[in-house]
Amino acid sequence: MNPTLLKKLGNSLEGELMTDNLSKSLYATDASVYRKVPMAVAYPKNTSDIRRLVLFVQESGCGLIPRTAGTSLAGQCVGDGIVVDVSKYFTEILHLDEKKKQIRVQPGVVRDELNQYLKPYGLFFGPNTSTSNRCMIGGMVGNNSSGTTSIQYGVTRDKVVAMNCILSDGSEASFCAASKDTIEEKKGNNTLEGKIYASLHNELAHEATQQNIRSEFPKENIHRRNTGYAVDELLKTNLFEETMGDFNMCKLLAGSEGTLAFTTEITLQLDNLPPPLSAMVATHYSTLEDCLSDVEPVMQHNLHTCEMMDKVILDCTKNNRAQLANRFFVEGNPAGILMLEVKAHSENELQRQLDDLQETIKRTGFSYASPVLRGEEINKALELRKAGLGLLGNMVGDRKAVACIEDTAVALEDLKDFIGEFTQIMSQYGQEAVYYAHAGAGELHLRPILNLKKSEDVALFRAITTDVAKLTKKYKGSFSGEHGDGIVRAESIPLMIGESNYQLLKRIKTLFDPNNIFNPGKIVDAFPMDESLRYAVDREEPEITTLMDFSDSEGILKAAEKCNGSGDCRKSHHMKGGMCPSYHATKNEKDTTRARANALREFLTHSEKSNRFDQQELKEVFDLCLSCKACASECPSNVDVATLKAEFLYHYQESNGYSLRSKLFAHNTKLNALGSKIPGLTNAVYKSKHLSGFLKKVSGVAPKRGFPSVHKFNFENHLKKFKKENVDVSKRKVVLYIDEFTKYLDVEVGKDAIELLCKLGYDVILFYAESGRTYLSKGFLKQAKQLANKNMKKLKPFLDQNLAIVGLEPSAILSFRDEYPRLCNNKTQTEKLGSSSFLIEEFLASEIAVGYITPDQFTKDEHVVKIHNHCHQKALSNQKVTFDMLNLPKNYKVSIIPSGCCGMAGSFGYEKEHYDVSMKVGELKLFPAVRKSGTKTLIAANGTSCRHQIKDGTDTEAQHPVSILKEALVV
Repeated sequence: MNPTLLKKLGNSLEGELMTDNLSKSLYATDASVYRKVPMAVAYPKNTSDIRRLVLFVQESGCGLIPRTAGTSLAGQCVGDGIVVDVSKYFTEILHLDEKKKQIRVQPGVVRDELNQYLKPYGLFFGPNTSTSNRCMIGGMVGNNSSGTTSIQYGVTRDKVVAMNCILSDGSEASFCAASKDTIEEKKGNNTLEGKIYASLHNELAHEATQQNIRSEFPKENIHRRNTGYAVDELLKTNLFEETMGDFNMCKLLAGSEGTLAFTTEITLQLDNLPPPLSAMVATHYSTLEDCLSDVEPVMQHNLHTCEMMDKVILDCTKNNRAQLANRFFVEGNPAGILMLEVKAHSENELQRQLDDLQETIKRTGFSYASPVLRGEEINKALELRKAGLGLLGNMVGDRKAVACIEDTAVALEDLKDFIGEFTQIMSQYGQEAVYYAHAGAGELHLRPILNLKKSEDVALFRAITTDVAKLTKKYKGSFSGEHGDGIVRAESIPLMIGESNYQLLKRIKTLFDPNNIFNPGKIVDAFPMDESLRYAVDREEPEITTLMDFSDSEGILKAAEKCNGSGDCRKSHHMKGGMCPSYHATKNEKDTTRARANALREFLTHSEKSNRFDQQELKEVFDLCLSCKACASECPSNVDVATLKAEFLYHYQESNGYSLRSKLFAHNTKLNALGSKIPGLTNAVYKSKHLSGFLKKVSGVAPKRGFPSVHKFNFENHLKKFKKENVDVSKRKVVLYIDEFTKYLDVEVGKDAIELLCKLGYDVILFYAESGRTYLSKGFLKQAKQLANKNMKKLKPFLDQNLAIVGLEPSAILSFRDEYPRLCNNKTQTEKLGSSSFLIEEFLASEIAVGYITPDQFTKDEHVVKIHNHCHQKALSNQKVTFDMLNLPKNYKVSIIPSGCCGMAGSFGYEKEHYDVSMKVGELKLFPAVRKSGTKTLIAANGTSCRHQIKDGTDTEAQHPVSILKEALVV
């Protein structure tokens, strides 16, 4: 493509057109196994932009690939034309008709955010995918998505009332239910829309065509059926059967994967909110056969959920920090679990349904355990199941659970026999497959475990897909239940529906899109399913040397390759969790965890430089990473971008030099140590408008930021003041870690901790050391490694005595648990350090739990306390420990602000070019929550950066939780 033409196109758009290597690399993959580098990425701002794009590709001959969240599993979102991302600007909810229970939206509206909007009206959009907190309505329509609720509320196709589209000639068309007379009128129009209606009617009017469709398409009682175009659904209209309803072209467009038209607006039919009361029975099975045998009997009940997880998925959750707590209901080591949910409007009705279901479970006798979950327990269990897709990426090494046959759906009465034959096929190939997902709908997401970097496994990839397609055809099932055909299954469509019906689909594609501009290579005239893979087959693996230890992932490249594209990092700040704060602020794909992992994979794999990290594109993609570590726990694949960024910065700066500002921030502890020798003068300079202004300008610090005051204090003398001669012998000796921030900046916090621990009867020993956090954040890994090994030697005597090492600043103490294992030479000692190091909140909460600290030691005064916890605590520990600690005083009303990242992130928020993003992150959740709190409300924040950010953003003084608890002491 001529770059001049693309530049001219970009200038004509109100949105943006990106042709840089980074953007093209980020959009070369989705959540599938494919990689196709596009020629450009467009972010249209309005319908006019989309029309310009359509007319451009008509003239140039390239394709348009529509994209929303990019979580497609079959390769629908990749192509070598122009990827059109509508997720940035087409995000409006346009109109709600409460009377009709219908809503009109743009395709970039997120499913869960739509339901948040609808909840006050008592309505919701039923189809519910595992990606519902980031998937968008346009993508759901394109794939005809289903999810856990389909057994009650149907699939997306059932809910689409109307669609506004741009056709391949640039004209606009509105599709909705149309009477016979209306269709006759449309057929007479000399427009592309008119020709579509006329020709399509002529195609389907023949009795032989109709009979062929009915005989070859999947069984009608399989409601997850998305193979090819849904011409079978068009037959169920009064054009062809008098007793049926009006013809609606949306039935065809839903599931067409953007190959027929470009959608700009969608009208959806809504349902009343489900009954408010629910209970879930989680039946456990010793064998998969037992598990599958129970599906048909339990589906005789009015279930709202019937989901399955197998042992492979369950074992993956053992190694995921976020999901470990959600395993609470798992008993023993089941081969499979069914999650069976009933709902009702009254407790009596709920109990009746529950009793009936349990009676069936007891009668069949297949399960060995069937715990009943209620309330929040159900949400935790569903989160565990939802995480299944991403958790499969947690498999260490190149062998992964591959999406190719994961979308098969058969009639319930065929399910057990189908799985039996499927298992035989897998055994023939030496495969142990993964089974999970929608058992109640007859759909199991079956995945072989393959290494698609090897030609022999790529051959298996095709062979297994072909054999399972034949098996699915034998049972007259659907090979594409809800994930679509894309690239991976489109080749199988002639087999699944017959050659004659396939030729019909090709004629329909040509009718809508004669020049094949809309998402070419999908559904018809498909790209080969075993080409254009994410990894070059039989490639020579790049050798990447790192300073940090990535052996837990078999190297840094495979650590990046763990990202499978599931896009959990694209959820917005309206959803639970903190990943990914930079994306929350910018809504740019570039600023997601996925983008950073993908970019690192791309350039480490394809660069020809001796230092593969020396890439400007990598510098750009990591630039807005706040190193909050939310991805380390919330990403199902545990892609820890903060650690990847530290390693990248080290290598990049080794080639390009370390800036003055990076040196100042990295060596900040040394500067604070110098400043603390003359704190009065230092602080006077920091507070001087002109002198501090000069320092900020020279060092690249944002003018609106203030430098923190430095202090000089003798903690040993303070300890002597409070240390009791007769320490409570029932309590542990504890090492209080005075980190670099506490020693020079947050002296009062250190003093409060000493006083609190001593008054509670603990024998306190002080340990002073710089953690290395500032070195890690700026990529000074040689210094961080040297410091970590030095600290390990100093800590050894405490570890030998099995003493608890307690810290105040999360980013410092938690480095012992997180980064030190990657930096230190003595792995055994490092492992012991990790298990012996605690946030002070963790330590005190555990002491409270065993009764060593009691409420009668604290005031009975009333206080309202709101907690904002440090990101590293959320990722590497938990927030409940702070809640439990501050909830100890009897009349303290404590709550946790669902705040995500504060936005400061150490030096990030001080850097002038990052200041605006830093404050925008704070404004998403934290600042409004603090401002809404009463003036007497105590704001607890254990991070030093967090307290400074709260002060700068709300003019509120936040306190460390230790200081609040110390003030509550009455002993």
